[in-house]
Amino acid sequence: MIRSSSEIEELANRVENTDGVYMVPAFAGLGAPHWNQHARGTVFGLTRGTTRNHIARACLESIAYQTMDVLKAMESDAGLPIQQLRVDGGATINNMLMQFQCDLLQVPVIRPEVYETTALGAAYLAGLGVGYWESTADIQQQWKAAKEFQPQRSPEEMLPFKKGWERAIKASIAWANET
Repeated sequence: MIRSSSEIEELANRVENTDGVYMVPAFAGLGAPHWNQHARGTVFGLTRGTTRNHIARACLESIAYQTMDVLKAMESDAGLPIQQLRVDGGATINNMLMQFQCDLLQVPVIRPEVYETTALGAAYLAGLGVGYWESTADIQQQWKAAKEFQPQRSPEEMLPFKKGWERAIKASIAWANET
């Protein structure tokens, strides 16, 4: 259905939305904040009109929904609202995903110039260890934004998407429950 990860954004952009399709990637259960090791990966909302484009978009959107769930739990625990989200990793090069994430959270999403930061972090730590940088403040000065996403849809427009995700999570958990 999808030959490589590089074609997902192109497929997802061929449709305006998922047409009610939700993908819950609980391949090893659901982690925070749902904590159900028995939940299973599922796809809900398929119709005979569903195309691989809808499924590709649902897969991408599931990343944003999972991120939203964790961040909202963190907000609740901390008692502080998230002001912005700085992102990194390979998926962040996907503009559709980053805009959807921004619209869900209703905060700016900022992608850095260097988006693959795992190796970079190790290099920074090594440089700090050998004295190349004197402090973490010196390292922080290296970070530069490449693109900032601003919300384009209102919270009211995003509410049906969030409710659909909540239904899909509940259904995934219900599937795992013994009868």
